[in-house]
Amino acid sequence: MIDAYADPGTPDSRGGWWYLWWLVTRQPGRSLAGALLASVWMVLLAATPYLMSRAVDDGLQRGDMGALALWSGALFAVGAVNAWLSILRHRTMTRVRMDANFRTVKVVVGQVVRLGAALPHRAGTGEVVTIGVGDVQTISQSLTVVGPGVGAVVVYAAVAGLLLSVSVPLAAVVLLGAPLTALLVGPLTRRLQRAEGEYRERQGVLTARIGDLAGGLRVLGGLGGKGLFADAFRHDSRRLREQGYRVGAVTSWLQALGAGLPVLFLAVVTWLAARLAARGEITVGELVSVYGYVAVLVTPVSFFVEAGYQLNRGVVAARRVVRLLRLEPQEDRGTLPPPPRPAELYDPESDVRVRPGRLTALVCASPADAAAVVDRLGRYTPSAATWDGTPLDAYALAGVRERVLVADNEADLFAGPLREVVCGARELRRGREPRDPREHAPREIARALHAAAAEDIVQGLDDGLETAVAAQGRSLSGGQRQRIRLARALLADPEVLLAVEPTSALDAHTEAAVAARLRETRAGRTTLVTTTSPLVLDHADTVLHLVEGKVAATGSHRALLAREPGYRALVARDTEGDTRPDAEPPVAGTAQEAAR
Repeated sequence: MIDAYADPGTPDSRGGWWYLWWLVTRQPGRSLAGALLASVWMVLLAATPYLMSRAVDDGLQRGDMGALALWSGALFAVGAVNAWLSILRHRTMTRVRMDANFRTVKVVVGQVVRLGAALPHRAGTGEVVTIGVGDVQTISQSLTVVGPGVGAVVVYAAVAGLLLSVSVPLAAVVLLGAPLTALLVGPLTRRLQRAEGEYRERQGVLTARIGDLAGGLRVLGGLGGKGLFADAFRHDSRRLREQGYRVGAVTSWLQALGAGLPVLFLAVVTWLAARLAARGEITVGELVSVYGYVAVLVTPVSFFVEAGYQLNRGVVAARRVVRLLRLEPQEDRGTLPPPPRPAELYDPESDVRVRPGRLTALVCASPADAAAVVDRLGRYTPSAATWDGTPLDAYALAGVRERVLVADNEADLFAGPLREVVCGARELRRGREPRDPREHAPREIARALHAAAAEDIVQGLDDGLETAVAAQGRSLSGGQRQRIRLARALLADPEVLLAVEPTSALDAHTEAAVAARLRETRAGRTTLVTTTSPLVLDHADTVLHLVEGKVAATGSHRALLAREPGYRALVARDTEGDTRPDAEPPVAGTAQEAAR
């Protein structure tokens, strides 16, 4: 099977069928072995009726006990060898499926990593999750045709050849059986592709919605919108269930045909053979062999139907993988090294200027508009933004990532010890192999935790920094997760930090502490925060008031309060009491004490 650390190769993303063929050709030896073992296994199954007919005609009818013992011994030997081949075939095909499974996982994960920050803009979370949970397994299962599929074709041809020596009409009926089966099943398989494709699409959308609901349940409860979203989710679930019934209906017909057609086929051929035997055109032994041949053919005929079902499901799943693999990350045409000294970032679209060495706050009634500015300045979306007067796109992306860090308040938190969660990104963002988080100076970690007012989180955990944190920080509260994200960004110590709503889930007491410590920690460094909190704005060197995506006013927080009614109305909402549903409960003490 594929090595967990080996290169999975370059997938063929021309289409679903091409991708499945690529999975086969990536393991040619194993695929060939599976086809060969399955072919020999099925041919030996077909040899059993022939040996039985010889035992009947040469031994029983003639009363020759020696011939009977010879053919019976051969029958036993073939059965024993076939049992051994069956074990090898099953093991080989299991490895084929597992290789396809792991290889698909690797190429999907590699593509997700390659897309990086562009992934949320190109593909939904539900789509990626559905690929990882269901499509990967479906694709690997469809590769069963590599072994038994080839074997079914081989044994079908072999049995037809054996029947030619018995009766030409019987051989003709057998040869016509497979095309007739394909004609009956073909329309159903095409319908299954359409129904399965639509089902997978809706499943991806619903999976994404589940994640959104789980992540924002507390917020929805606080806003009174939980019932509204629950009704929408119930409606979408009902539609998905109805689509699942349609998929199930087609599947049930395919499975019914897979079980019924071979039996009907067996009955027709046996009836014809019995009539031939009654007229004396074939012997009793040949009648037994014909029945045995047709009984053996039940397996390949059933598999033809099953293979059509599996392949059509596999193609639908492969197309979803291919669609993800065709996505391209943000194009990097930049070649220039970053400016040799701290420089100004400027976004012409909003007229936002982030001057070096200053703490700048961006205030906007629409969080989406503020986040869009940060995305442009952080070079996560194409824009006309400049750095030191030069278009940001002209700089090599690796250099931009090393100097400019965007700290999203909903950034992912991976499962693992808290120390790794806080320290893990520091070397990665510099393009270096991450070192052991325990090698970070305790003083650096303590300073970052203090700046984010997160010391109490560590103190409240049984094993401190060694405590395991669940994926996405689900074992922590909303405010704790936000402070851990901020501590992680501060420990990375970028030249330019662009922080999106870094205190939106904190109570006023903790928020005041973070605001004061952030200014102290980032002294002399370039920092931009998006916020509407007066506690944070009061510590900013420059406040930019954004209205409809454009800077409408610039100045200090107090100056804007005095002269800008719109600004005053926007930020005054935070002074009327902290009613944010995800905010942490306040602790004893005043905001001034916390800041100290």
